[in-house]
Amino acid sequence: MKKWLSIAVIAILSVVLAACGSDAGANGGDGNKNNEITIGYFPNINHVAGMVAETKDLYSETLPDGTKVNYQYFPDGSSFMTAIETGDIQGGLVGPGPAMNHFTSGAEINVVAAGSTGGTVIMAREGAGINSPEDLKGKTFVSPRVGCTHDVQFETLMKEEFSLTSDRINGEMKHVTGKPATYSSLFETQNVDVATVPEPWASSIEAEGSGKVLIDTPEVAFGETLPAAVFVTSQELVEEDPEMVQNIVDAHKKATDFINENPEEAKQIAIDKIKDITDQELSKEVIDRAWERIDFTYDVNEEHLQEFADSSYDLEFLKEKPDLTGLVDKSFID
Repeated sequence: MKKWLSIAVIAILSVVLAACGSDAGANGGDGNKNNEITIGYFPNINHVAGMVAETKDLYSETLPDGTKVNYQYFPDGSSFMTAIETGDIQGGLVGPGPAMNHFTSGAEINVVAAGSTGGTVIMAREGAGINSPEDLKGKTFVSPRVGCTHDVQFETLMKEEFSLTSDRINGEMKHVTGKPATYSSLFETQNVDVATVPEPWASSIEAEGSGKVLIDTPEVAFGETLPAAVFVTSQELVEEDPEMVQNIVDAHKKATDFINENPEEAKQIAIDKIKDITDQELSKEVIDRAWERIDFTYDVNEEHLQEFADSSYDLEFLKEKPDLTGLVDKSFID
């Protein structure tokens, strides 16, 4: 598998993986009706439940006999949400930002569980002359997408605590986007000064020495309370086949319990799966460090999601004040 070297390559990778691993693209929204489902997730530590469920074949334990389970890997939340809305995947893990943004734009989706909390770190490039957040005026920062979970966390903190905003809203910080796996190289080429980074890529940057921790997880806005990943499915699937959704969520819960009960094995699964997807092999030291910044849980707090959505509106990522009523359905985890 080729390395993720560009957005184009990543997009091709997702398509190829989907084509090789399933007929989900051909079946579209009818995949689950043909005893076949596709689950999606990202190659981030916050999504380890997806890696464990795939490696341990946990969905096959909860779904009806004969159900074929496929997996599709995503580079960002926008492509994931599009796949949910088109029915190319039936469920999976995504950041809360894309889920809320699409819901408030009219997408008929449900958050049926959480995946993890924590794991966002603000990293500064070595040699950039940045010793505190006050030094970011006039600097360039990178996030995975405009308005993604990590972007909102960073911009909320900077606006509320340091009165600094991005050039998107006529502020003093320049904002660019890029894939977390490439942030270390962006630091090395001095293309960016700061990155808002999901694990394990923050710990990888630390280990490689191209960047240093500027703001650690507990100090990032919503750093330890906001679900860093949520499990999403379509409202149509919830209404038409709640038993299918329950089976899917049961497998996700099993994966989460496995992570908490068998952390060392789960770490190795993450190392192997991330290498398989991205062709980047992370060391045990990097994974150990990343693990310390994350809690794995399937419980989801609606109030925390609403607070985060309100902040997205305040930062002008959303055009209208959000009302997340109906987004979360906890009936499958209660």
